[in-house]
Amino acid sequence: MLALVKTQKGEGFIELRDVPEPQIAEDEVLIEVKAAGICGTDIHVKHDTFPYWPPVILGHEFSGEIVQLGAKVADWSVGDRVVGEPHTLHCGQCYLCRRGHIQNCPHKRSPGWGIDGAFTRYIKYPPKLLHRIPEGMTFDRAALVEPTANTVTDIIERGTIDVGDFVVVMGPGPIGLLAAQTARAAGAARVMIVGAPADEDLRLATARKLGIDHVVNFAEQDPVKLCQELTDGRGADLVIECSGAPPAVAQSVDLVRKWGKICAIGLTGKRPVQLDWDAAMTKVITLYFNMSTEYASWDKTIGLIADGKINVDPILTHKLPLADWEKAFEAIESMEALKAVLVP
Repeated sequence: MLALVKTQKGEGFIELRDVPEPQIAEDEVLIEVKAAGICGTDIHVKHDTFPYWPPVILGHEFSGEIVQLGAKVADWSVGDRVVGEPHTLHCGQCYLCRRGHIQNCPHKRSPGWGIDGAFTRYIKYPPKLLHRIPEGMTFDRAALVEPTANTVTDIIERGTIDVGDFVVVMGPGPIGLLAAQTARAAGAARVMIVGAPADEDLRLATARKLGIDHVVNFAEQDPVKLCQELTDGRGADLVIECSGAPPAVAQSVDLVRKWGKICAIGLTGKRPVQLDWDAAMTKVITLYFNMSTEYASWDKTIGLIADGKINVDPILTHKLPLADWEKAFEAIESMEALKAVLVP
């Protein structure tokens, strides 16, 4: 079968290869991949800026259909339509696993960087990490369950939002656009999303299409001043930082109200952040850091997408065959795409 493989360490070294079909163990299932989304992680692996174990098939955001069951697999059937949590090879014994945080297990190796992933026709998977998707949900939409589940974990499961909140989202990339919708679905009264001039044509335009209440280009409008005006001088109840841009991270402190909350999602790429620590202390801010997804968020996410409360269609801008992976990667890196899906 054809697969998109990171062949060795270093910048680049990605190619299509003919690889053997995976052989499942008695406690695994074989899934035919129907759609697989390109994540920022895949881009980072391409540029050698994320841990990985080559040679490895890329891709962890996927949807598909079970085509084979291991001998000891129960409660699943051939033909089940599924998505999968990327928490493979967690040990189940460490402190984090035993507290239910398998997503942060130091032994975890997710598909796409730690073990073979979904940019190919078949992937083997442990059933305990699978979730069924409804018949009415397309495989394309289902491929966006994993990134959306990150925002549901961070904003809903971790309890960083209250009904009636005024929420500011920093960064209108795919995660930011999903976070804005998740905040609204969780009960936010109004949501403001902030982006840069480079975001205007696609990302901020998509935010407007999605009906986000206040869409701000920071080169044209001062986000802090507007936030103050819209909240009678109080500030945002919750700031969701999705950009990873150090100036935006720092500005989160200016945007949030006293006793407000900051939900940190975006990674800075190890760039230093100058944070006004005293201002944060004076405001008595609660700051949440986040990484990956919790089990309970997956079925919630599937329901939110299926019910139309989170609209992923405008975010899925490109759909290409696996053979055209270079076009898809280039579209993402040049900011011509939001989310791109590859079809094996």
